[in-house]
Amino acid sequence: MEKCLSWTELTLHLKTPFTVSYGSSTTRTAFWIRLKNDEGWGEGTIPFYYGIDFKTMTAAWDRAAEQDKPFPDTIEEVPGWIDPGAPKPAQAALDIALHDRIGKQRNKPLHQILGVPEPKPMITSYTISIDTPETMARMAAQAASFPIIKIKLGTPGQEALDEARLEAIRSARPDARLRIDANAGWEAAGAIQLVRRLEKFDLELIEQPTAKEDITGMGLVQAETGIPVVADESVQSLEDIDRLHAAGVQGINLKLMKSGGLANGLAMLRRAKSYGMKIMLGCMVETSVGVGAMAHLMGLADWIDLDTPLLISNDPFLGLTYTEDATLLPPEGAGIGLRLK
Repeated sequence: MEKCLSWTELTLHLKTPFTVSYGSSTTRTAFWIRLKNDEGWGEGTIPFYYGIDFKTMTAAWDRAAEQDKPFPDTIEEVPGWIDPGAPKPAQAALDIALHDRIGKQRNKPLHQILGVPEPKPMITSYTISIDTPETMARMAAQAASFPIIKIKLGTPGQEALDEARLEAIRSARPDARLRIDANAGWEAAGAIQLVRRLEKFDLELIEQPTAKEDITGMGLVQAETGIPVVADESVQSLEDIDRLHAAGVQGINLKLMKSGGLANGLAMLRRAKSYGMKIMLGCMVETSVGVGAMAHLMGLADWIDLDTPLLISNDPFLGLTYTEDATLLPPEGAGIGLRLK
């Protein structure tokens, strides 16, 4: 029996080393999912610090490939085709591929089959990873055409160095809109003190200042600043949205790879919006398949952080376009709207 899908492992090469509070890397692993006859494409990608064994992901796709039930023809049927016990990025890959297929069948882009507003071009933040203050300032200066800079901070026990890093970047880029991301690297008490000192740098948002489990601590940070605190690692389910809202956190960074795909992600986005929370659309270090799928939700976003196709040197796909100032133009065409290079 012909298998209904296949997967291919891709090694993504970063243009510069990517360093966050969890560690540093020069490559990342992504997986390209192809439904039979290339009827739909998906992507499953997750960084090492989430602790998900790639073998559990590929095993889930191997099991899915043996299914003899037909692919779903409506978006409402998509969740029922996917094993809810599979790792979230494995679910996301299948979900994206199945949605892509339905869009192509109907000759409609993803946002239309999802029933969400048409995406408009948006400027994405451009990420600068952790390094010395001097190096980070130089990277910010080299990105002079990008108006929004996202700065990775959060080295445990190095709050003073984080302040120096931000001061150097602000000096190099007085014109830039600055966002900071601690990647869960600070303790709540220290984060409160640090954030008070960082407010003078005119920050647009503060992402994941405390540990993933410390939602209460994140709420305490939010209570002490008017800068929106945006949860990232803490956002993996509808229940997480409820807890973050109850803690007073103002925003979420939605990522398809940790939510399980478009169906789950859209439900989480709508739950957050019902609470009046702000929405950032984010990504892992992904190809244009994952980022392209997410781009179809831009009509619902307050901010986007969808720059990783700019950070890798060997994205195999065409269809995403960035202007010189990092404005992301939505993909065109049916489904996700991509093709191979």
